[in-house]
Amino acid sequence: MAHAKASKRPSQGAEQLFPALLFFVFLICTIFTILIGSRVYENIRGRDNASFETDTALAYITNKVRQSDKMDAIEVRDVDGCSVLVMLSHYGDSDYETWIYESGGQLKLKELFSRTDSGLSVDDGLDIMDCQSLKFSIEETKSGDRILTISLGSGDDARLLLRSGGEGGAS
Repeated sequence: MAHAKASKRPSQGAEQLFPALLFFVFLICTIFTILIGSRVYENIRGRDNASFETDTALAYITNKVRQSDKMDAIEVRDVDGCSVLVMLSHYGDSDYETWIYESGGQLKLKELFSRTDSGLSVDDGLDIMDCQSLKFSIEETKSGDRILTISLGSGDDARLLLRSGGEGGAS
């Protein structure tokens, strides 16, 4: 009879195999969870960085426009194939321009307070930040308002109602 009870008991190898197999499955699940989590984190971080660059570029440009928004002080030009936002200022007896444009994948700012007749070109701008595409346009509404559209290549646009567009303008 003792022999019959011994045959029902699992062998020593089978008792050690199940916990080892369970640990192996747990280990594989842990590795896959870490790999998937790192991929998700990488995607979130990439989107966050792209959003930061876009938001920063738009905030920078809109603040510059708001600082310069006076009657006939904001215009858009095409200079050497670049869409250039030009902000005009008058100090003393001279006229000055600030240019914002994209060239070579960089958002650039022409010398602040450069004279209108300085002869500087788009090659003389200072790099501000990465920006793959940047276009400006100004449209006039039926009521005489002027709307500046700032378009980044990523599909992010900003539309600003220029205070200088209306009768009398803002100073």
